[in-house]
Amino acid sequence: MIILNPDQKAADKKISEWYFKGTKQVFVLTGYAGTGKTALIKHTVLETLGLDDSFSAAFVTPTGKAATVLIKNGVNACTLHRLIYQSQTIEQEVEVNGKKIKVEKLIFKRRESIDKAIKLIIIDEASMVSDEVLADILNFGVKVLLCGDDAQLPPVEGFNSFLKQPDHTLTQIVRQQQDNPIIMLATLAREGKPIPFGNFGGKASVVSQRNITGEKRKRLLTRCDQIICGLNRTRTKLNDEVRAVLGFEGLPKNGEKLICTYNNWEQYIDGEMRFNLVNGIIGTAFDPFYDANPYMGFTQFKPDFLDEICPDALPFDTGIFENGEYRYKHGDSFAKFDENGEPVGVFQLNRFEFGYCISCHKSQGSEFDKAVVFDESYAFKEDKNRWLYTAITRAKEKLVLLR
Repeated sequence: MIILNPDQKAADKKISEWYFKGTKQVFVLTGYAGTGKTALIKHTVLETLGLDDSFSAAFVTPTGKAATVLIKNGVNACTLHRLIYQSQTIEQEVEVNGKKIKVEKLIFKRRESIDKAIKLIIIDEASMVSDEVLADILNFGVKVLLCGDDAQLPPVEGFNSFLKQPDHTLTQIVRQQQDNPIIMLATLAREGKPIPFGNFGGKASVVSQRNITGEKRKRLLTRCDQIICGLNRTRTKLNDEVRAVLGFEGLPKNGEKLICTYNNWEQYIDGEMRFNLVNGIIGTAFDPFYDANPYMGFTQFKPDFLDEICPDALPFDTGIFENGEYRYKHGDSFAKFDENGEPVGVFQLNRFEFGYCISCHKSQGSEFDKAVVFDESYAFKEDKNRWLYTAITRAKEKLVLLR
C-alpha cells in the first residue's frame, strides 16, 4: 500500500465519488511526469474502489509495451485492441503469384459486448488514444477512467479531446521523484523554460553535440538503450552510424535492432496471443534470411518487452533497407507453392526499419533505462515543448540530452 500525498488523496476521493455516485461515464485524470499516476490508479481501483484487476476492472493501454509497464507494477493489463475488438476468420479469393486461390484471412471488428463482470475500464497512456477509438470503448456503456499526460505529444492519427478537460490534474511531484534530475529537466521543457548545459546528479546530462566526438560519441551511441530524435534524415543517419560502429552493413543481420513501422493485427508475437505486431514495437532480429523474391526477407523476432521470441518467422519488405522505400503495399498477400503448383502457405509482409535510433513519436508509451535524445524540438514549432518533454520523459534511469 502506498502513502498518498495531498494531491493524490484529492484525486482518489474524486474518483471514488464519481464511481459510486456520479452519473458521468468518463473520469479524466491527468498528471505530469513524476506525479505518481500509475501508482495512484492501482491504489484507487484495487483498494479504494475494491475492484479486481482480473475480474471487475479492466486495465488497458494503447500499446503492448505500455501494458507490460503496468504488468511489471503488479497490475493485470492488456492492450485496448484485445479488449474491444475481436477477430473473425473469413475465406477470401485472392490473386497470388498470378494464381487465384482461396485463403483464410483474419478481420477485426468491435465486439458487440464485453464481459458483464467488468464494471470499470481504466485506460493508461490515454494521450495516445484518439477520440475515434475512445468512442468505440464508450459504446459498451461501462464507466471509463482515462489516465494520461496532456503535456505529451498528441496521437499520431486523430485527436484526443478528453484530456483537454480533466476532472483532476496531478501536479505535485511524489516524494520519490522530487530530487530526480530527469523530472526537473522535463518540467523545464514542459514550461518552455531554458534548459542549461551541465551534469545533474549523475542521472542527466545536457551536452553540446560539438563536445561529443570520436570514441566518446561511439561509446555513447552504442551503450545506451535507445537513441531518440525528431527528423527522419537524422534517424537514418544515426542508424547508419551505429550500424557502422557495430560492424553491420546492408540488409539486417542477426542480432540487429529493428522497429515495426506498420500495424499487422493478424500477427501475434507471443505464444499466449496477447500482443500483436504493431507500429512502434522494438525488438531484435534473429537469423534473418532472404527469399529469391526481390525485396523480401524473413526473420525471427524478439520484442524488447517480452522474454520470448515470436513463435513465427516474420516475412518483411526489405525495400526500405535497399533503396529507401517499401517495395510492396501493406496488406499484399504472398504464397509459396509446391512442385505441383499448389499453395503451401500464404503470408502478409511486415514492415521493419532499423531501431537503434527512433523518432520521439514512435517512443511514446515506452520507457528506457538509458536514453540519448538529440534535441530537434525546434522542428515541431507550436509542439516543440511537448516534443522535448515527451522525449526527456522516455528516460527512466539516465538521460543524455544533446543540443
